[in-house]
Amino acid sequence: MKRAQAGFTLVEIAVVLVIIGLLLGGVLKGQELINSAKVKSLINDFRSVSTMIYAYQDRFRAFPGDDARANQHVGPDSVATTPADEQGNGRIGGDWDSLTTTDESYRVWLHLRLANLTTGSVTVGDAAYPPLNAESGRIGVTGDPPITGLAGSYFVCSSGINARFARQIDSSMDDGNTSTGSVQVEDPGTAGTAIDLAPASEAQSTTYVVCVGY
Repeated sequence: MKRAQAGFTLVEIAVVLVIIGLLLGGVLKGQELINSAKVKSLINDFRSVSTMIYAYQDRFRAFPGDDARANQHVGPDSVATTPADEQGNGRIGGDWDSLTTTDESYRVWLHLRLANLTTGSVTVGDAAYPPLNAESGRIGVTGDPPITGLAGSYFVCSSGINARFARQIDSSMDDGNTSTGSVQVEDPGTAGTAIDLAPASEAQSTTYVVCVGY
């Protein structure tokens, strides 16, 4: 005579479903915490860079990168030489993401590091020299408006940021519109133009450059 095959009871199935639900909830909550930490780190980058620049200016009466007396202030051979004849004019010249080692915008980090206002490589041209954000994107500074209409004495930009994070950064630091105000997002299809990111943009894999004017 065949023995009856035992199956799962409704209680056992319910317990398994509850456990699966808790595991999924924990994973989603954990991911949300990670995302929140990344956004806070990205925001902190903008604020800390601004603080460092003002600290340098207070100490040496010049912007880092643009400091014509950097050789005396922070160390020999540290003065930028490009853009030519523009050192000490009160504006940080060069693209925010410049890799030209003599540019003022590139030497910003050298001056800040030699002044002990931040850490990082002081070897110009070194692969580890350009600072990176939590998304492994580049962080940079310039005195030239990177986005048309963005106002400020200097600008801090950060790349490789997805639409969701970009919108959260703008909501936390500015007016919540990524195409207006002191925080703007560059349209990857049109250099120098701001883009208004909508909630639907968060479903895309495109990454953006976020710039803040100070």
